Order: sequence, then structure tokens, then C-alpha cells
Amino acid sequence: MSARDSILARIRKVNASGGDEEGRRQAVSARLSGSPRGIMPKRGQLADTERRELFQAMAQTFGATIAEVGDYADVAGAVSTYLREHNLPASIRIGDDARLKNAGWDGERTLDVLHGASDGNDLVAVSHALAGIAETGTVALPSGADNPTTLNFLPDHHIVVVKAADIEGDLESIWDRLRGALGKGQMPRALNLVTGPSRSGDIEQKILLGAHGPRALHLIIVD
Repeated sequence: MSARDSILARIRKVNASGGDEEGRRQAVSARLSGSPRGIMPKRGQLADTERRELFQAMAQTFGATIAEVGDYADVAGAVSTYLREHNLPASIRIGDDARLKNAGWDGERTLDVLHGASDGNDLVAVSHALAGIAETGTVALPSGADNPTTLNFLPDHHIVVVKAADIEGDLESIWDRLRGALGKGQMPRALNLVTGPSRSGDIEQKILLGAHGPRALHLIIVD
């Protein structure tokens, strides 16, 4: 008997017996409502300080740069410092994220802050991450008006703000955060997981930065 015949035979057997439809429905409902988690690697299961250190180390391993600030009011100053150090124009684009609105922009009077999705003509964008993932140095960025996905891919420089308390140990915890933020069964149109700047080694096996997105990723961690 071929694999195809074996599969069809099982289907016929179930259909012939009628099966326990109500039991199946309950099993599926329990599975979906419970959100079971698999075996978690120990790599990211650390105390807060060690988890943050692992996140920074992994992010830097993959080419990201990092700055740390004490409060959201200090974010604008950190952004301006990055722009000056890289000889970039004093202009950025952000979305409607409420935390970024209170990031101290009024104190940086020479900085031009644009709002909304990027049309591809912005050199620098600033987004706020849902969370960081310590085991890989990744930032999770849900799509939406708060942080448009175009800001993740079109500008040459992407500055991502992440709250220190939002640095999780593993990817699975990100799904828990999404369910907590949006509600059970709700998902954004896209969830971008960004690890370091965009790169490719397809051409002559030489690493090329900015192949499919920003050539530089700068993380600002807010205590």
C-alpha cells in the first residue's frame, strides 16, 4: 500500500465511524485557548541584569550599535548624538507611538521630526520595539500606525527604542506579549523580527550591508 492509499484509508475509516465530533471540538478549543508552550532553552532564562547583558552582546555580535538612557525624555538627545556621530542630517521619521511622542524632541530644536510612514526618501527612522529577545539580540516590531513597517526597511539608518523591562529571554515570550497587548486571537498584519542591520552574502559570498533594508541598526535601551 502506498503512502497515499494509507492516508486515504485512514480518512475513510474515520468518516465511516462518524467519530466523536463534540470531543474533537472540545480538544481543539482547549488547545487554542491554552496557548501551550514547548520546551524552553535555558540560554535566555536569566535574571534581569544578565538577560539584558546577553541581549546587548548578541545584538552587537550581529552588527547593531547600542546606547543606554535613563528615561524616555533622554531619547531625543541620544538620537541627535547618533546623527552627529554619523554625519547625518538632523531629520528623522517616527510613527504615532505614544512613548516616542514623549521622547524629549522639544529639547532638540534643530532636529526635524517627521511623522507617518516612509516614502523611501528618509535617511533615518526611529521605531519603538514591542520587546527584545536576549538569546538572539533581536527586536520585535509589530506593524501598525504606531510604528509603520516602512520605517523598518526603507531608511538607511534604523534607530529602535526598546524598554529594558521589555527584554525577554526567548522568542516564545514575544507571542505572550502580543496576546497581552492585542487580545487573544488577534495579530498585527506583520511582526518583523530584526537582528542587526540588513545584510546579504549572495554576491560572491561577500557580506553586503543594506541589501534588503537599513545598512545600520542602532538600539536605544531605556531604563
